[in-house]
Amino acid sequence: MCLAIPARVSQIYDDDRAIIEIDGVQKEISLALVDDVAIGDFVIVHVGYALGRLDPAEAEKTLELLKGISPTSSETIVS
Repeated sequence: MCLAIPARVSQIYDDDRAIIEIDGVQKEISLALVDDVAIGDFVIVHVGYALGRLDPAEAEKTLELLKGISPTSSETIVS
């Protein structure tokens, strides 16, 4: 099963790379597949690539749902 996760963009680099943040965890991803991403935007991320931009309200709603299915509140969504 594959899972794409909403994440907020916190930094953008010149070479189509960005830093995203999910539940306090930061990860470097590629923005090569998505145009016009800005710091603060939500993107849907799968295997290290942003696949598209998301509505902030929908992204927050999805993240809350994912937190609700986590086995314990101390575990994070990404590693």
